[in-house]
Amino acid sequence: MKNFVIACGGTGGHLTPGIGLAQALEEKGCPCWLFISKKQVDSRLSSKYKKMSFEPMPGCPFSSSIWGFAKFCKELVHSFYLSRKFYKKVGADAVVGFGGFSTLGPALAARSVGIPVYLHESNRKVGKAVRFLAKRADRVYLPDGVRIEGVSYEKTFHHGFPLRQDFRRLPMERARRKLGISMADKLLVILGGSQGAAALNEWVKQNLEKLAVDGISVFCVTGMNKESSGSVQLLDASGGKVTSRFVPFTDQMEVLLSSSNLVISRAGAGSLAEIVKCRVPVIMVPYPYAADDHQTANAEFLESKGGGIVCAQSNITNHLLDEVRELMFNEEFRALIRRNLYSLDTGDVGMLMAQDMLVALKTPKSSLKRRHFGEVFA
Repeated sequence: MKNFVIACGGTGGHLTPGIGLAQALEEKGCPCWLFISKKQVDSRLSSKYKKMSFEPMPGCPFSSSIWGFAKFCKELVHSFYLSRKFYKKVGADAVVGFGGFSTLGPALAARSVGIPVYLHESNRKVGKAVRFLAKRADRVYLPDGVRIEGVSYEKTFHHGFPLRQDFRRLPMERARRKLGISMADKLLVILGGSQGAAALNEWVKQNLEKLAVDGISVFCVTGMNKESSGSVQLLDASGGKVTSRFVPFTDQMEVLLSSSNLVISRAGAGSLAEIVKCRVPVIMVPYPYAADDHQTANAEFLESKGGGIVCAQSNITNHLLDEVRELMFNEEFRALIRRNLYSLDTGDVGMLMAQDMLVALKTPKSSLKRRHFGEVFA
């Protein structure tokens, strides 16, 4: 039995794969503790998993301003020492980091006391935290075909995105019954993500009547604190009622995706992994202000595999409605995309990672010694 600490807070894209890995490890008899941030998105999602052990930790994103950088350093040092103390208390055997500011302190603390560090990067452009820590890590898990310069092939693995075990594709009829949506509806699901929902929400407002005339109902996840929830009823071209729904958040994403004929989504790695699992055709609108423009890289890769279509945010006013109509009323095209998505499903990634980590822990390390704080940056 090995004890794992998983640093995965800050965003849903970091936390959800951490939960997926923890579920796989605990299935193998390994206790897990998940370090999360104090942000609302973490507390809301973690509250759904009452049997798991979550530990809120200090931390904040890097900032180039004087006061922002000072706060970042203060939170980093605080996280470093709290992590060391926690590892001693629980007897941690390994630490897994999923990137972002919540990974830095715990990973550096683990390295300082000789605990193995494993890193996971979800996006096709590697984030700053993972790039900084990669050469200091024992294993790095990356998307297929992605490499980090200076990191050996021997410790680079490509396993994909570990989804939560409760995330499963459902038959459309069962999924729609859960949501109270008729099988006769042509359902367009819109996912703006936690940061980039505003542009897609505005597009929906401007085009809701046109979509309704075409007989397309909308289910829009507007984003936390972005818009109010509710429903709107409009008429289609023949006078029938078309109901569209708006919610700020859903913890039934597998139900919602399984219900849809078509999705418009940002291109975060977690959202795309869920779309692949549910095999739903997608129009991707990458968030243009994402770090290193990683969402564009994610979207272009999926498009290159025939798993969806990319529409730049700058083009949504002129082109997105036409793209929706083309896919929604072209069943043959959507069937082709679904087949391509099926071929991209990498299976139970959490279990693959768990098995690999346990094998790695059985390999003796030649020299483990304690280091002082300054030495972990060497």
